[in-house]
Amino acid sequence: MNPIIRRCLLSVAGLAAAGSAMAGPAAAHAAPAPVKGKGDRSADFEYQAQPNFFYCGPASARIALSAEGKDVSQDELAAKLGTTENGTDSAIDITRVLNEYTGGKYKTTEIRDDVATREQVERLRADIRAAVDADRPVVANILGGARDVDGVEHSYPGHYLTVVEYKDDGNTVLIADPARPDEPTYWMDVTELANWIAGRGYSS
Repeated sequence: MNPIIRRCLLSVAGLAAAGSAMAGPAAAHAAPAPVKGKGDRSADFEYQAQPNFFYCGPASARIALSAEGKDVSQDELAAKLGTTENGTDSAIDITRVLNEYTGGKYKTTEIRDDVATREQVERLRADIRAAVDADRPVVANILGGARDVDGVEHSYPGHYLTVVEYKDDGNTVLIADPARPDEPTYWMDVTELANWIAGRGYSS
């Protein structure tokens, strides 16, 4: 099996931990205006939580498309992605569907190793910078656990999330996590993110 072919699926426990807001209609709100310094850039986006345990792919794609002013429902995206209760198969599917709405602006990049190499980290950093500079959020397929800059652990058995901003020239990135309406965004070191993606891929 191609290592990039991985499904998104939150466990029932993970769904409960993510907050009861996911069980109802998806919450949507505009991102707060960032305070930018040198080497900081953000894409304009609207956050929206996933409404169930298996819609992280559609929700992350929907957050990315909101930067282009596309108001697409998660149900429409799920149908195009082939999302089922087993999740969304791969970053390749995310890229394919994002390209339907953006005229082919996205590409898929794999991090095949179990731990990201220095070159893969630098590639991710460059891809995030180029994409966000173009107001194009990055959708990442991740596995396992990673810590944000505040030391908080985020762990999933398979998940998609969206990178919407960077600072410090791309050393630190802001993640919009559709499974966390209680904490919709958090900052993470780009190396930590690369290792979170390791074995999977991202759309940028």
